[in-house]
Amino acid sequence: MSFSGKVVIVTGASSGIGAAAAVMFCKEGASVALVGRNEKKLMDVSKKCSIVGGKHIIIKADVSNDEDAKRIISETIMKFGQLDVLVNNAGITGFASVLEGTVLETYDKIMKINLWAVYGPPAAPHLVKTKGNIVNVSSIVSSMVADINASAYCCSKAGVNIFTQSTAAELASFGVRVNAISPGPVVTDIYDNAGVTPDVVFDIKTPLGRVSQSEEIADLILYLASDKAKGITGSNIVSDNGCMLHMLK
Repeated sequence: MSFSGKVVIVTGASSGIGAAAAVMFCKEGASVALVGRNEKKLMDVSKKCSIVGGKHIIIKADVSNDEDAKRIISETIMKFGQLDVLVNNAGITGFASVLEGTVLETYDKIMKINLWAVYGPPAAPHLVKTKGNIVNVSSIVSSMVADINASAYCCSKAGVNIFTQSTAAELASFGVRVNAISPGPVVTDIYDNAGVTPDVVFDIKTPLGRVSQSEEIADLILYLASDKAKGITGSNIVSDNGCMLHMLK
């Protein structure tokens, strides 16, 4: 899957799925804007991008900030002159109890990063020019299946799912595709950032007896962003090692 001559923005590129996707896009010849809040981690990803030979820039930014969201687009266009792919991967999680009345304490923060930031960056006009596409990283913990004490996170990802479909319908006539990927458990540092012990999360017993690595989800991102998926829009691709099959029992 060659992305030679293509320009890609990856949010949440400092670690996990975003980092893996950024390196893979660079390896396939794309010019990539690495977006994240942790400059040290972004520098580490930048080194990996340099090893595979891809052109890239680092944009330290908070996707939940209005001005930063605009700056992500403007700096990318200023450097590379166009935009072909937007990967909305930045996200956080958090846990709160309805019974204990702590949900609203985390709701605004999670929605601002996980959902608003998908709407926020003014990328659409630039994608129309290139007939580009958007890949949103959602989760099976959304409108597909809920998780205990994670209503704010579930709501944010459910919003991403319906936003993907609605935006795909709006932009299809302009030749712009919009898709989502809903992973199950993936080994990333999102749980560390939320103060949750990852060993507990990754002890989940999936039907396939495994959890995913970031590179597996990144592979799907590149596929959906490529011409090989030129007939796919408004779709939500699940990669969960069979987790949702439990719902059929």
